[in-house]
Amino acid sequence: MLPPKAHLPPAQQRLLKLFRALSPAAQESLVSYAEFLAERDGAATGSSAPQARPAEIERPETESVIAAIRRLSATFHMLDRDDLLHETSALMTAHVMQGKPAVEVIDELEVVFRRHYERVKSPSD
Repeated sequence: MLPPKAHLPPAQQRLLKLFRALSPAAQESLVSYAEFLAERDGAATGSSAPQARPAEIERPETESVIAAIRRLSATFHMLDRDDLLHETSALMTAHVMQGKPAVEVIDELEVVFRRHYERVKSPSD
């Protein structure tokens, strides 16, 4: 149970009001972003903030390459998209220009996103 509103600092009151006004999907995005900020701040201060975890978004039976990139970007929300741009572009080009089947490209995209996540998760590599 939350403490009475009067006991929260003004910034927390404002944040709570904004959070409650958001859709469930936007609330989840806000929580993910807050986790990212807490993790980044923890790294800067040397404390151990909880690691951001991939969202649990199942792969549909049929999916386009673009939809897969969107799904994987949402799943691995903590990754910097710029770091993935070269590899995802190359796979998209193989699909569009060279006719590589979408299922194969999506399989490879999943490997690329997972590999980048593992690197971020354990930066000692």
